Amino acid sequence: MTRTAAPLTLTDYQEPQAAGLSERLFLAGLASFELYSVHLGLELGLYRCLVEIGPCPPKALAGVAGIHERYAREWLEQQAVAGIVEVDDIETDATERVYRLPPGHAEALLDPESLSYAAPFTSFLLCVPPALPALVEAFRTGGGVHHSHYDPYHREGQGAFNRAAFMKLLATRWLPEGAPDVHRRLGADPPARVADLGCGLGWSSIALARHYPKVRVDGFDFDAPSVVAARRNAEQAGVADRASFAVRDATDPALAGAYDLVVMFEVLHDLSRPVEVLRAAGRMLTPGGALIVMDERVAETFTAPGDEVERFMYACSVLHCLPTGMLKQPSAGTGTVLRPATVRHYAAEAGYSGVEVLPIEHDFFRFYRLVP
Repeated sequence: MTRTAAPLTLTDYQEPQAAGLSERLFLAGLASFELYSVHLGLELGLYRCLVEIGPCPPKALAGVAGIHERYAREWLEQQAVAGIVEVDDIETDATERVYRLPPGHAEALLDPESLSYAAPFTSFLLCVPPALPALVEAFRTGGGVHHSHYDPYHREGQGAFNRAAFMKLLATRWLPEGAPDVHRRLGADPPARVADLGCGLGWSSIALARHYPKVRVDGFDFDAPSVVAARRNAEQAGVADRASFAVRDATDPALAGAYDLVVMFEVLHDLSRPVEVLRAAGRMLTPGGALIVMDERVAETFTAPGDEVERFMYACSVLHCLPTGMLKQPSAGTGTVLRPATVRHYAAEAGYSGVEVLPIEHDFFRFYRLVP
């Protein structure tokens, strides 16, 4: 009896370790391409149209969204294959198939105040390609990369990424659970003043003003377009009378002793001179005032390979945070992966007597209270 050998597959010709990495990078490329397709759906309003008109064939989506029917069909098929939209009957003629966006997927794609909001990841992906030539040069020279190479996608993505957490958790869980004395002070008389350093698009300041009706929040940022956007967001949120924004340096001596609370949310690791800013933040406090720093929840020590959060933080550091932090020299060169030991080192250099890690649980953020 003649035995027929099993046909050879591609993996039979590959060294296992090489094959494993090859497969992983293929999946990474696949995920990137799918994010680009999600961006198209967001930019063209296709997901919102699917919510507004309900289950529909490609022609109906094309008519409402104002796009070509052939592109609508290809995009819907791709989204269905990727598991983002659902299709009723795959046996139906391609032009007549009915597609729908599940409610949970609509929330993740379209609700900016949902804790599941995932659309900002498309902005992070899109901000990198324009900066790649400058990144290559920075790696070679030791210089930095200006924010303008990444914007507007990075500015918008960063603001959107944190918005829901600030609006839903900052004053309802994070401060009450992690710093109850600060929480009480913000609700008491005389009205407290808060400085939000590196306020970005203003969502942390807006959240504080919305949840603590007595406080006055001053948001400061070096990025003028962010300040303009923060003012607009505060107006739309109805708190512009108590949340103001300015392009201003925290080291301005006129700010000394003016604030009951100073916060720095995802700012410290981006600073070229973090010790200098921490020192200035301490001078801004009233007697008994508090400085709270929120930064990335990375591992306590370097470990390789790392988990998904550590991998994400290191990728952000290589592609954005370290290069932008290296632009102004001399620079501490911190990068995204700001470990607790480094925070303590910076705080001690700035003259603080101690650092307390607050009991606040979050997948991405760790909270510190610096003790004067």
